[in-house]
Amino acid sequence: MPDSQTLGLLIAAMVAGIICFRLFTVLGRRTGQEPSPQPKPSALTPPTPQAAAAAGPSSTGLLDIQLADPSFDTPKFLAGARQAYTQIVNGFAAGDRASLRPLLSPEVYAAFDAGITARTAPIAALVKLQDARIVAAALHGRTAEITAAFAAEFAGHDQNDTVTDVWTFERNLDWTDPNWQLVATSGDLPE
Repeated sequence: MPDSQTLGLLIAAMVAGIICFRLFTVLGRRTGQEPSPQPKPSALTPPTPQAAAAAGPSSTGLLDIQLADPSFDTPKFLAGARQAYTQIVNGFAAGDRASLRPLLSPEVYAAFDAGITARTAPIAALVKLQDARIVAAALHGRTAEITAAFAAEFAGHDQNDTVTDVWTFERNLDWTDPNWQLVATSGDLPE
């Protein structure tokens, strides 16, 4: 008859075998058809340009602005930018320098003022603002900068022309005035 130590060892081996069998059936086994593990980006490494492009050109900048100014609201900004675009274009067409001054930075105001002074013929009137979207955003210290692209329809001689304007607005987040100023204009989308 086997002694008690050998019997205890056999019982322990059987229990270990049952546990191993149960683990194998529960956890499964590799068959070669598993998807390869995807590396997770580290929170400490900056995103690659491809990842930043996939996320959108302004997503990081808008997030930075939102964190610096919790009252910032993207749809509200776009609504204000649309209104500012209409006011500025109509003010420029009418030669209304007084309505332009609070909306423009001094450099942009000087350029608009020179354009009004040099104008010899009436300019095309704004028919309809078709689209406005944010194409870039950045936070430089406490100064937020957002670039928006506007697609607008202007009355031409024979037909209406659709124009794309790219305007950059800026606001110091420490200002109590919630209005943004136009600091740059262009017809080209940023790269």
